[in-house]
Parts: sequence; structure tokens; C-alpha cells
Amino acid sequence: MHKLLSYKILFLFVITCCFSAHSQVLRKRTTLLMGGRFDISIVDKDSLSAEQNIDLVIGEITRIENLISDWKPDSQVSEVNQNAGIKPIKVDREVFELTQRAIKLSEITNGGFDVSFAALDRIWKFDGSMTEMPSAEAIKKSVEKVGYRNIILDSTESTIFLKLKGMKIGFGALGEGYATDKCRKMMLEKGVQAGIINGSGDMSTWEKQPNGHDWKIGITNPFNPEKLIGTVPLKQGAVTTSGSYEKFVVFNGKRYSHIINPATGYPATGLCSVTVFGPNAETANGLSTSMMVLGQKEGLLLLQKFPEYSCLMITDKGKVIKSKNFSYKL
Repeated sequence: MHKLLSYKILFLFVITCCFSAHSQVLRKRTTLLMGGRFDISIVDKDSLSAEQNIDLVIGEITRIENLISDWKPDSQVSEVNQNAGIKPIKVDREVFELTQRAIKLSEITNGGFDVSFAALDRIWKFDGSMTEMPSAEAIKKSVEKVGYRNIILDSTESTIFLKLKGMKIGFGALGEGYATDKCRKMMLEKGVQAGIINGSGDMSTWEKQPNGHDWKIGITNPFNPEKLIGTVPLKQGAVTTSGSYEKFVVFNGKRYSHIINPATGYPATGLCSVTVFGPNAETANGLSTSMMVLGQKEGLLLLQKFPEYSCLMITDKGKVIKSKNFSYKL
């Protein structure tokens, strides 16, 4: 799945593979899914059971990918996009409700997050080829087909209709978090003792490592990716990061990130990365993306509407800012 709104910083998390007195064993596997890297770690009673449960997790992520990936031509989301301006498309309730939540976040952020961002014209280039900013006219035109208000949902029929031809929806800013949450729920229902599922930096965790310690999540220093700002212990929860430190352009001394404001077509400025902690990776993912776009002041105001979530921001100048409810020691 394409990273439409944010570059996901890969966290380092420290795990210890060992047996405890209760015969727990940890197994880890890395695979490519949803257009990115997934690191799956499962703590179980024995190696065979752990590996079988990793297989189940991979199967669940693949199922979700086949439903919502806008770059897979036969997915339900692609069918919705192909029929933009033509007709409503009936989708599974799961896809419908994910779209509902995405539109709600679009409303709360007043378009700072927009699930129809997939229709944005890519006029900004972050490969070193840009020599001047796009014109104001080109920027305005680039967002003509973006607009969550033009998405029509019919709950009774479970249909999605995009009013304008050329419109698209995409879940590049929610999909990995949603998948990690779903897999954690599935593993908990199976009684799997503990684990951590990391989808390109969107993580869902539960319980502890076999040595009895919480999972340790390392937060990358965006100005020196080989180093960490610090580590955070996490037992049951989620953490996501949106960042822009690897892809940006500078014009007239101002830094423009590759994260585009879908309401204006202009790149986000001011923040280099946003890390959000909370119970749910899908929500944390949407919040970290939105806060990058909204900036420090508006981003912190947005977070106040989600009291179960806290954040750590890093500005373009390297200043570290924590939300008032950030309780972790780095």
C-alpha cells in the first residue's frame, strides 16, 4: 500500500528471545505486505504454535490488503475508484466502516486529513529534480479532485459513491495501523500470550516479552537516523510515527516536506516528525499524519479531542515537544 500521506519511520524495538519458567518462546518473522515491511513477533507456548500464529497474522494482513489496497486493481477500493462519477459500489461492511471512520477524521481535521487524497496530482517532486516551486494555479488545480465531502455513503446498502470522475480514496495513512490492530485482536481472542506487530512503523503490542519486560520501542532521531531519541516501554497499546526528514525540498530558505496538505496542495512545514501513543494504531496513525499537516499548535489542539492519546513532536529545528499528557520517560 502506497504511503500517500506520510513516510513511516521504522522504530527499533528491543526483544529478547528466551524461554521463561513458563515455557514461553518468542518467534519473529519479517515480510513485505501492503507495499511495506511488517515485523511480526509472537510469544507462545512453543515454536510450532508461534510460527503457526505468525502464518495466521500474515494471512489476515493479506486479506485486508486485498480488500483495501487502491493499487490492486481487483480490490473493493479500486472498484470504488474505477466507478467514480458513475455509480455507487457495494462493499463489505468492514470496508464501509473503515471509510466511515476515515471520513470522520477528515471532518474533525477540516480536511487536514482526507481519505480522498489519492486523487492528488503529484506536482511536487522530492527526487532532486525540482528547481522552482509549482505555480499557485498548478497547486490549486492539483487538489481539484480531492474532497471528502464528495464521498457519498449509504449505510443501508453498504455502498460508497465518489461524486466526481477522477476521484479516488486510499488508505495509505490508515491501512497498516488498521491491520496491526485487527491482528492483535485476533491473537488475543486465540489466547496468544504476547506479541508485537509492526507495519512500517505502525505498531500494536500486547502483554510482555518472555523475560517479563515490557516491549521497548525506540524512537528514531530524525536528524541522525542511526541514533535514538530514547526508548519507551509499551505493554498493551499502539504507537505510530509520521515524518518527513528524508524527503523535502528547500526554496528561499524554507523547508517543504513531502507530506502534502490535501486541503491546500502545499507541503507541510514546521514539523519533522510526530509520534503518537495510544490504545489503537489506526487512530494513532491518522492522528500522526494529521498533526504533521496541521502543525504544532493545531496538531496539539486536535490531540486534545483524543484524551487517550499522547504525542512527541520534533520541529524542523530539532526542538522536542511533548503533549501535556505524555507520561513516558525518554
